Amino acid sequence: MEIYLASRWFLAVSTIVVLLPAPRISIAADEEKICVTTYTYKTVDGLNIKADVHRTDDSQLRPVVVWIHGGALIMGHREGFSDRVRTAMLDAGYCFVSIDYRLAPETQLPWIIEDIEDAFTWIHKQGPSLFYADTSRIAVMGGSAGGYLTLVTGYRINPVPTVLVPFWGYGDLVGEWYSAPSPHERHYRTKMSKEEAWQQVSGPPIADSRDRKGDGGGFYQFCRQHGSWPNSVSGWDPRTQGDKFIPFMPVKNVTADYPPTLMIHGTSDTDVPYEQSVMMAEEFQKYGVEYKLISIRNGEHGLGGGDPKKIDEAYEAAFAFVNSRLTAQSN
Repeated sequence: MEIYLASRWFLAVSTIVVLLPAPRISIAADEEKICVTTYTYKTVDGLNIKADVHRTDDSQLRPVVVWIHGGALIMGHREGFSDRVRTAMLDAGYCFVSIDYRLAPETQLPWIIEDIEDAFTWIHKQGPSLFYADTSRIAVMGGSAGGYLTLVTGYRINPVPTVLVPFWGYGDLVGEWYSAPSPHERHYRTKMSKEEAWQQVSGPPIADSRDRKGDGGGFYQFCRQHGSWPNSVSGWDPRTQGDKFIPFMPVKNVTADYPPTLMIHGTSDTDVPYEQSVMMAEEFQKYGVEYKLISIRNGEHGLGGGDPKKIDEAYEAAFAFVNSRLTAQSN
């Protein structure tokens, strides 16, 4: 999944709010009635930041699976979830919550992480009454930049989530893979000037990339071509201000208190290097954190090119990992 960017601080007073939910929409899923309800979990200077709650239409208290979408922190929205994951989690009896967050570069990295933190605060405070959430049992899942943000929840969210599953995610923001020009053809499909690239992301803050005139894809390509992604999403130079990134890098913040984590990554990923998950695995091992890294040989970003059977097995292992932790938590 590819992504896009720019820079500029956005300072604003934010409040966690609950507006009247959007109309409930019933859809069929595995012979059960599933309701999807949209809530505003936070408003910043008039910008509503939303979450979609998918769950069986009943009043049973259910564990929560939070999905965080990818898009290099620049692209995407709450409807960009994995259908396979959503179906499996609903079939297991969980509540599935997919969240938006403000996007870069219109909003910079610290405030993006603040949105993630506030989303979980909202789930804990409002979830039990709004959508019968058992907030003592929370799994977090996401792909690519959503995998990065999933890893961030392992040390920035309190209380810590029960279990994490980052798909082809990353824990480092300042390495050469992001701060130097990419050697991969995939990042040179669109070429534009700096002015043209920034024009794609020159509007007001957004929390859904569909609200831009352009999708930001060219901007992401520009950033990867010039190694400017870290600076574009944060406003900091990774070479001279590397310390500023540390609070936002999972690879620098693993402790023995980190939750059990299962990672899935393709060994041939040219967008987020496979080594990113290896680095996290090394940190988990160092601190005695329960973890598993499932490697998909020849898998590209999103696992394309990998053995379909191995990919299916990886997803099933991830679901079993989540189920065992959420079930154990209730005993």
